[in-house]
Formats: sequence, structure tokens, C-alpha cells
Amino acid sequence: MLLIGSHVSFDKNTQIYGSLMEALSYNETTFMFYTGAPQNTRRSQIDKEQVEKTKVKMKELNLPFDKIIVHAPYIINLANRQNEDKYQFAINFLKQELKRCEELEMQYLVLHPGSHVGCGIDEGIINIASALNEVLEKSKVTILLETMAGKGTEVGSNFQELAKIISLLKDKSHIGVCMDTCHMHDAGYNLEDFDKLLEEFDKIVGIKYLHCIHINDSKNKLGAHKDRHENIGFGNIGFPTLEKIIYNEKLTDIPKILETPYIDRKYPPYKQEIEMIKNKKFDKDLKTKILSEV
Repeated sequence: MLLIGSHVSFDKNTQIYGSLMEALSYNETTFMFYTGAPQNTRRSQIDKEQVEKTKVKMKELNLPFDKIIVHAPYIINLANRQNEDKYQFAINFLKQELKRCEELEMQYLVLHPGSHVGCGIDEGIINIASALNEVLEKSKVTILLETMAGKGTEVGSNFQELAKIISLLKDKSHIGVCMDTCHMHDAGYNLEDFDKLLEEFDKIVGIKYLHCIHINDSKNKLGAHKDRHENIGFGNIGFPTLEKIIYNEKLTDIPKILETPYIDRKYPPYKQEIEMIKNKKFDKDLKTKILSEV
């Protein structure tokens, strides 16, 4: 089974079951969601009934419940602690997100490592590791550090930085990595020979830590450090390269999640993009077809 999905919504009423229904409407086999708006701290209580409904439905469809991905909100920044109150807020809010993941029975939470905001990469890495040592102490959820584009003062735009964070953790049993193809491209990694890139990742970080891949094309040139996602095949990475990554035999059991832009900022492209991926043929008219159907 091709484990492919996209970012879907999480409504306070239907919750994860609603997320599943949206994913199924796009013909997905997995999906990713935020447990609340990524820009704020407002959160609704987890409805266990919706969790059970989701588990039953996915079992009926022979879809893996344990491959669903949660994404942590953007407002969590563990890399800078010049303001101790803000640093502790980030730690406490991450703890709350992990608790929500446990209530949802989710195994994976993707997290942006953070931005050092002037304190420097080395100190930023120490700050991230210190926070993770605290939040992972009692957590059953695996945090996946996302590869970043290197925009501004972001930490985690290369494998060495992620490896350094992991090396500083007391317990490495609940830490992992989520690759993002747009971010890696924008950070300067050439994705055309992905097997070679995986070998490099394995040597520096360890392939055992890789548990998710965000599949996105990029509006930018290689190494631009800008982080602007593009629809599959319409950017500077290109359909052939992304197709090879998606179907790489070493990644069979790893969820591939699309975070590509809505067409005209209104219409989700995921159903059509996933159909294109399954057909293994780029459709240059995909965007205009989506607009003509609405």
C-alpha cells in the first residue's frame, strides 16, 4: 500500500473522524492534522468517541491508524530562551500537545525545531535539546524534528544540526525526523539522487529516526533558504524527482504527506495530486482543471 495523504482539517465537533473523512474524500491512505489552529493556543477537549469511530473505520478499510501524523503548532519555539517566560510557555504548550496526542492515541508529532533569534546555532541546539529532555521524560509520543529550509535563524536546516540535537537527548526512544522535500531543496540538498541523500542521512543521523516525509515542490531555486511550497511538479524540484522519492523502496512504510498550496488560495489540490502520483504521470493542466471543476 502506498502510504500517502495530506494536511487535513480538525473540526472541534467531528475531530479526528472528520479529518479521516476529508482524507478519504481525497483517496488518501493516511493524513496529517493540527489538533487546533497552529497560530494560537485555543484547543477543544478531545472526544474519545470520535477516536474510537476513526479506529473502527480505518480497520474496516485496512488503513493503518498508527501512521497518522500530528503537526505541532508554529508558535512553539524551543531554540531561544533569552526570555525565560516565553521559553517555559513553549515547553508547557508542547507538553499539552503531547498529552492531546496521547488522548488521540497518536504516535507521531512533527515539530519545527525552532529559530535561535540571534543567540546562535550552537546555543539554539542546546536550548532545543534541554526542552526536549524535559518534555520527553514522561511522553509516549515520538516527536519528529522537521528538516527546515534555513530561513532567517531556523535551526535544523542540515542533518548535522538535527544529529547534534538528538545526541544531546538523554532518552532517544521517542525522537525522530520528518523530512520535507521543499525545505531540503531550499536548504541546498539536491534531491535528484535520493538514495545517495538517504545514505548521507543514515551516516549523520541514522535512517532508523526517519518516520515521515512531507512531499512538496518548491517555488525557489536550490539553496534559496526561503521555504515556499509549490504544487507537485510545478516547482523547481519537479515531478520525476518527487515521484522517485514517493516510490523509493526504502520508504515503503513511511507516511508521505502533501502540504502543497491550495489552488487560487481556495481549493485543495490533494485529490488530483494524489491521482496524478498514483498514475505516475505529471498533468501540466492540473491547476486549470481544478479551477474548471469548481
